[in-house]
Amino acid sequence: MNNPPATIPIAGVEDASELTQNQDRINQRIVLVFNSPITANTNNDGIRSKMVNSVLTKSEGDNINNLVWNGKKEYAEDSNGDVAGGTRTKSNGLTTWTRDGTTHQPAKRGQAMNKRVFTFGKGRGEGNKAMKSLLGGKGANLAEMATIGLSVPSGLTISTEVCQEYQQNGKKLPDDLWEEVLEGLHFVESEMGATLGNPSRPLLLSVRSGAAISMPGMMDTVLNLGLNDEVVIGLAAKSGERFAYDSYRRFIDMFGDVVMDISHSLFEDKLEKLKSARGVKLDTDLTAYDLKELVEQYKNVYLEAMGEKFPSDPKKQLDLAVKAVFNSWDSPRAIKYRNINQITGLKGTAVNIQSMVFGNMGNTSGTGVLFTRNPSTGENKLYGEFLINAQGEDVVAGIRTPQDLEVMKSCMPEACKELEENCEILEKHYKDMMDIEFTVQENKLWMLQCRVGKRTGKGAVKIAVDMVNEGLVDIRSAIKMVEPRHLDQLLHPQFEDPSTYKDKVITVGLAASPGAAVGQVVFTTDDAEEWHAQGKSVILVRNETSPEDVGGMHAATGILTARGGMTSHAAVVARGWGKCCVSGCSDILVNDAEKVFVVGDKVIAEGEWLSLNGSTGEVIVGKQPLSPPALSDDLGTFMSWADEIRHLKVMANADSPEDAITARQNGAQGIGLCRTEHMFFASDKRIKAVRMMIMAVTAEQRKAALDLLLPYQKSDFEGIFRAMDGLPVTIRLLDPPLHEFLPEGDLEHFVSELTTETGMKEEEIFSRIEKLSEVNPMLGFRGCRLGISYPELTEMQARAIFQAAVSVKNHGITVLPEIMVPLIGTPQAWPFSYLFLTILELRHQVSLIRNVANNVFSETNSSLSYKIGTMIEVPRAALVAEEIAKEAEFFSYGTNDLTQMTFGYSRDDVGKFLPIYLSTGILQHDPFEVLDQKGVGQLIKICTEKARAANPNLKVGICGEHGGEPSSVAFFAEIGLDYVSCSPFRVPIARLAAAQVAA
Repeated sequence: MNNPPATIPIAGVEDASELTQNQDRINQRIVLVFNSPITANTNNDGIRSKMVNSVLTKSEGDNINNLVWNGKKEYAEDSNGDVAGGTRTKSNGLTTWTRDGTTHQPAKRGQAMNKRVFTFGKGRGEGNKAMKSLLGGKGANLAEMATIGLSVPSGLTISTEVCQEYQQNGKKLPDDLWEEVLEGLHFVESEMGATLGNPSRPLLLSVRSGAAISMPGMMDTVLNLGLNDEVVIGLAAKSGERFAYDSYRRFIDMFGDVVMDISHSLFEDKLEKLKSARGVKLDTDLTAYDLKELVEQYKNVYLEAMGEKFPSDPKKQLDLAVKAVFNSWDSPRAIKYRNINQITGLKGTAVNIQSMVFGNMGNTSGTGVLFTRNPSTGENKLYGEFLINAQGEDVVAGIRTPQDLEVMKSCMPEACKELEENCEILEKHYKDMMDIEFTVQENKLWMLQCRVGKRTGKGAVKIAVDMVNEGLVDIRSAIKMVEPRHLDQLLHPQFEDPSTYKDKVITVGLAASPGAAVGQVVFTTDDAEEWHAQGKSVILVRNETSPEDVGGMHAATGILTARGGMTSHAAVVARGWGKCCVSGCSDILVNDAEKVFVVGDKVIAEGEWLSLNGSTGEVIVGKQPLSPPALSDDLGTFMSWADEIRHLKVMANADSPEDAITARQNGAQGIGLCRTEHMFFASDKRIKAVRMMIMAVTAEQRKAALDLLLPYQKSDFEGIFRAMDGLPVTIRLLDPPLHEFLPEGDLEHFVSELTTETGMKEEEIFSRIEKLSEVNPMLGFRGCRLGISYPELTEMQARAIFQAAVSVKNHGITVLPEIMVPLIGTPQAWPFSYLFLTILELRHQVSLIRNVANNVFSETNSSLSYKIGTMIEVPRAALVAEEIAKEAEFFSYGTNDLTQMTFGYSRDDVGKFLPIYLSTGILQHDPFEVLDQKGVGQLIKICTEKARAANPNLKVGICGEHGGEPSSVAFFAEIGLDYVSCSPFRVPIARLAAAQVAA
């Protein structure tokens, strides 16, 4: 048997040689995580090949260490970490492994696959950064920081699988978990030289959540766990009475609020009354004697609320806190956050139990949060905040407005220097901008958390480009550093001219999240959601936001807070969503009860218009005009890299010359969908002509109305062809039901007007309108059915297209028209009836279009190349794709209608039950927003394969709303479509999504 190479297999990495470590670290490792199957051979290549999703631990002796199941085969690993060949046998519930004539048993169950508690501290960690699925982001990164030698307070992580088991078992912890937790706790105690519950050497703990995907503020945290009446005396002897009793009262408050669901306001009320009685304004002005009294008052609050005394047993406290963190996974705010951010597929949250370090031990202590680069602008400079004599929650929760990180350099130079070095180490190690929480306890720096930092669109692009230029990452890695939603932020509007509103600025806060927002003021999250549902744009104004406000924050256009810094809850969440936010605006006094806020002598009431500049922190009265953003040179560079890498073409849905110009500016490679019906609404004259056509009884009347429409259509097509010079333009023939062109509501005025213009009697018009009425219009008289019933309609549109194409071609424009026939379900006539039924759908429309083209070319003595294809929207069309492909030159999937018809969901009525389906998990996403890959997606895949088998030259793309949704674009790229088409402003997003698939 060969020894394993000097590498550690890491989850998600196919070639473990990418993560070469030194031999000492290998010896320290306890856990290996395999993510895909390993190969049952004995050479080093087998160790480094794809790995399986199991946790293996090494054990002493000659026994096989573990059996590994990958869903198809089983393999074994011996005590040296070698892959063992052999045969697996299972008898009487005991699994053995036979190799070279010798039978082995796997190591004990608790030592291998069911390991649920992972420790970290002082240069070692049982996890690593690749284990986020199992340890959550916080736990995985704590283990990673410890392993690479940073100062991390020792701790242990209970895996996400335990949370999953806890939820599935009726919120009951596994029977044998506590033994593992105590074993991990013993490790922490030995590392820190302190003991939980020991007054002479007190160990205090933090208990925090940590899911695989960051959910800032959504789940619960408990600090200072382990304090009781005896331990606080020991802590006071060691660290001073004021610190000890301040920590104790904070613990009772947080434990009561988070673990036992006692309202925080009950504790806060006692604090405010005591400060008032003592004549002080700040918590820090209270004496140790005051805090002792406050502890007793807090214990009485607990007793009155719970009917029992505050628990004094630290291990009982720990048990309850762990359960509280697991319970917070299913809290309403956490569920809403996951729904808003479309976070699915997670097992649950991990629980991180970590030894406490204290930033509130006087002026040589402090706490802070920083980003290794500016998350708003991307500038390569440390960006963060620091509070002297405070705990970390004071910064993150926005309770106190912190100072700039520069303050730390002057008061704690050595700790600040080490912090800067750690930032450089972490950036090089993670190859990304990092978000770091830290505490300084009596001039000793401790790293409490690191994670890849959330950033704005502007920051994301600059960081990616700069890191390539610095040689830290390559272009393909940089492409993956920018999320498609980041580009969405960059395309949002800004204020037209900031200089024009300077006299209307009423105050300036912190520029927490850039961009511009204009809306009506609201003061509660419920009002924000309600007003948003009514179609109103709102600005949510709060003293500070909390996780309970997440729904209102998402509904709001912008957020304004009186308290909190650049890394407060409001700032972090707003940046993650690309929402404008101004925080820490200390000049404003918010009165929630009266629903007003006051700035100096100005009173701003609910419903008044307010504008926010998130890039400068300005708060402006009134409704200021917005304009499109100016795109940076970095974005141009970044998008050029994306275009080099991607294979999938990105086109745009554009219905006017203006849309086409915007699409081309945003990088569209053509028009994938021009909806001709949208042109009819451009003016009163056009819509009147359409209504005359609808009301026509004879072909002659219909043709007369169409003759009025033809020049309008021709003019629009000319403008689009000019804008897309040299690029394909796909024009869809009239698709929607005719009733959509009639006015809604009272028809009296419309009928009277039409009577005058057409000479028809009112009874005739009402009769005609009644005939247009359908029970299910989206499955009725629309699409190619209109063109077959009224051939003159198709002929008019085809003539407008070809006349426009010839006209601009004669002026030196390269024209590539593609005509798309909608709602095809029947490709051609059946052979036995060919002589009698030549009007079946696609063949009928193709014949009409070609006849018109030939006539126009003959009339103008010109010619040009063009294509005729179809939209695949009807499931039957997908199933007979090989037949349609013989008639069509291109396919374009209309995923909106294809989704509607495949699911049997009406887009107009799905809102009645969709929220229930999403909240109960019946659906993971709205299928009209995110492609249903298992159903509709497979239909597209099958259709494409069948069509290309019949017509290898067939061009295939999609033009529904899904063409700009990143995960859907990725799917289309993976199944080999030629292009996607989306709205002009989503073109950059689709370009990036396509590049990330290829990167």
